[in-house]
Amino acid sequence: MAARSGFTRSGTVSRGDSESSWISVSDLMAGLMMVFLCIAVAMMRSVMIEREKIRTIAMSYKENQLAIYESLQQEFAPDLARWGATIDRDTLTVAFNNSDAMFNTGEAALSASYQIVFEEFFPRYMNVLVPFQDSVDAVRIEGHTSSGWGESRDLNAMYFNNLRLSQDRARSVLRFVYTLDEVTTHHGWMMQNVAAVGYSSSRPIYNPDGSENIEQSKRVAFRVITNSETKIHSILEESF
Repeated sequence: MAARSGFTRSGTVSRGDSESSWISVSDLMAGLMMVFLCIAVAMMRSVMIEREKIRTIAMSYKENQLAIYESLQQEFAPDLARWGATIDRDTLTVAFNNSDAMFNTGEAALSASYQIVFEEFFPRYMNVLVPFQDSVDAVRIEGHTSSGWGESRDLNAMYFNNLRLSQDRARSVLRFVYTLDEVTTHHGWMMQNVAAVGYSSSRPIYNPDGSENIEQSKRVAFRVITNSETKIHSILEESF
């Protein structure tokens, strides 16, 4: 006679019930694997979406960067040599490299000749940026110096003396261009987005042989900083 309740006389589980138990465990494991697979797919999809957002911003950044550079070139190319200026495509920097003509040695007062230059340059510069203002995070007026300071050989003293001088020169240029009648309509935007920064001798220009180009290291630059980095940070913050 067959044992009751699926047990044999010895009390062990019958073969049929054993197979049913293993099938249940297998179904459970398969279900868990499907859950983990769905989670993994969802996470991969989320990562791909974020990467696509960043790629889109990067492409937009490159296109915007190129558009700003081309607009600056179109507006100022005929005048650059006359002003002793250059435009850097990668950093969107218009650099005025004839610092000795802009300032007396060790001084921050803008010379009369370069007051005329900036009267001509800056209103046009602001007009070039108007179509791009939504994508511009800041405009920095940068003061740069060479590494030397008179006869001094004290590296710390030279650095901090040049830091003060570069800051004073950048502020002097900002103060002058801000007072121009032609940029009055831009004052609100300038107060929020334009700053004067002194870099001392921390960003020198070098000759091909690796030596410092003292004349080009002493410069005042107008640099456009776009907001693409801010947008990428926002996307990354939303992901966590």
